[in-house]
Amino acid sequence: MTKINKIVKYLIFADIAFWTGWGLVTPVFSIFIVDKIQGGTILVVGIATFIYWLFRSLSVLPSGKILDKYIGEKDDYLFLVAGNFIATLVIFGYTLAIYPWHIYVLQAFYGFGMAISLVGWKAIFSRNIDKGKEASEWALDDTLLSLGTALAGIVCGVLVTEIGYVNTFLIAGTLGIISVILLLCLRKDIEGVFNRNFSKNIRNIFKNKEVEENDMFRTKQ
Repeated sequence: MTKINKIVKYLIFADIAFWTGWGLVTPVFSIFIVDKIQGGTILVVGIATFIYWLFRSLSVLPSGKILDKYIGEKDDYLFLVAGNFIATLVIFGYTLAIYPWHIYVLQAFYGFGMAISLVGWKAIFSRNIDKGKEASEWALDDTLLSLGTALAGIVCGVLVTEIGYVNTFLIAGTLGIISVILLLCLRKDIEGVFNRNFSKNIRNIFKNKEVEENDMFRTKQ
């Protein structure tokens, strides 16, 4: 890890914290709905899963197209931070949910949050990955992420048994907040259109466009 650049390193750490948090929720989510939600049934679980994947799938492609329209990666960074924050709020929302429609609304936000988070994370990670270490750094992220999720799966059962759903979800949400804090540590390392060079970048774009148009006009003459 000491040989990995700062941006990739913090992205991996944030990924571990975020997905370990969700690893405390996902294994018991279905049981939580049936046990704690009034009117909660297996059908409700199925609808909740459908809503999550529907909103995620409908949000991913438009988010990617929006990010590709802007210069730099500041927009990717904002999507990533916002997405992690929204998904983390969903975990806290579960502790307040009473009826199935509460879960449905939360799942919609969860799907949207994950969509913008994933496109932002992958864009930044791909651009900043160390040259010549592409495969190993992707593999490192997946390995640590899988280990964190695996550990969370075991701990989840113990925590829910000992301290209940609400406290377990609060711990999971805290890990999500830690992931957001880790991402905020990168705010000075991310370059993009929203920094002090924004005006200069825009002027250069219009200047280059004007030069191209003049060249085309001379060619036609």
